[in-house]
Amino acid sequence: MKYYTLLSIILLSSLSCVWAQGTLPQSFFNGKSVVFISTDPAARPIMTWEEVADSVHNSLVKAGADPVAYFELEKVALSEAVQADYAESFQQRLVKNIILVTRQKNQMSIHVGPFSENRQIIPSTSLYGVTGENIGTVTTQVELIGETQPSQNLLVLDVPEFLSINTNEATSSQKFLAANPLNLDVFKLGITIQGSSAETGLLSYFRYDMYGKSPEAILSEQASQKAGLEQVLKQHYPYQVEYLTEAKSMQELIRDRVQFLLVKVEGREADLMKSMGLEPKAGPSASEIVVKYYIKLLVREELYIGPQWDADPDWRVALTNFLENLKK
Repeated sequence: MKYYTLLSIILLSSLSCVWAQGTLPQSFFNGKSVVFISTDPAARPIMTWEEVADSVHNSLVKAGADPVAYFELEKVALSEAVQADYAESFQQRLVKNIILVTRQKNQMSIHVGPFSENRQIIPSTSLYGVTGENIGTVTTQVELIGETQPSQNLLVLDVPEFLSINTNEATSSQKFLAANPLNLDVFKLGITIQGSSAETGLLSYFRYDMYGKSPEAILSEQASQKAGLEQVLKQHYPYQVEYLTEAKSMQELIRDRVQFLLVKVEGREADLMKSMGLEPKAGPSASEIVVKYYIKLLVREELYIGPQWDADPDWRVALTNFLENLKK
């Protein structure tokens, strides 16, 4: 038994060196966790996000966690407004940890981090995690965590629970205005570069189509993104802009005359429309992944999506559409 425990510690230590980017929160063993699932529809065998949740739940419990609710990552990460409502719900339920499960075509990852207690949900993308070729490999690794420390989470769920916070989502949709903001010619429009410290969408890093990109690839994409943004904005936006690559407080932004932020969100078109208080599209196109831009007025937390729905799978087209609609 001592040999088995020692072997488990060695294996877990090895996993931490190879796969972990951070340390496992102590609250993992004595606090509630919520789990976000992102699964590639091209992965085989085909599994819904709920089926993935069923496949990992027992292993998370064996590891010592108390997973109280499961959500699809893509729905939570739709926008700041939606994330803020989820964060408020988690605070009310005294959630301490966030577990992220990412299933891709060729690998599977599970990450654990503390709940940030704000709309970012997680404090950074450098979280403790394990990665393997498939669900079986990863869940075996996760279960080893429970061999090294006893858990104080005793009354845990036998099966995963899929919760809905539709009431809060309805509240978030009221924050979006199908109109254009005033005074764009007076103040600067701040534009965050995705993947930089100014980017607020930390959860999106763990989406199946985003996770695992190298730092070099991210930097290359950021440079390409900025060049592409500059090209589109130069042609379609006549006012002042400021590119943001470092995190700044609202007070610092306003001091620099940045009162507006251009926000990019990406998700299934029907989900995006519903989250913004619009009637969702029906038919095959409703599940298409699209990009939508809107403008956030910092001083009043107002979110302007424009007078006309202008999302598109191509971000350049979506941005061009949105900027042209600002002129209406």
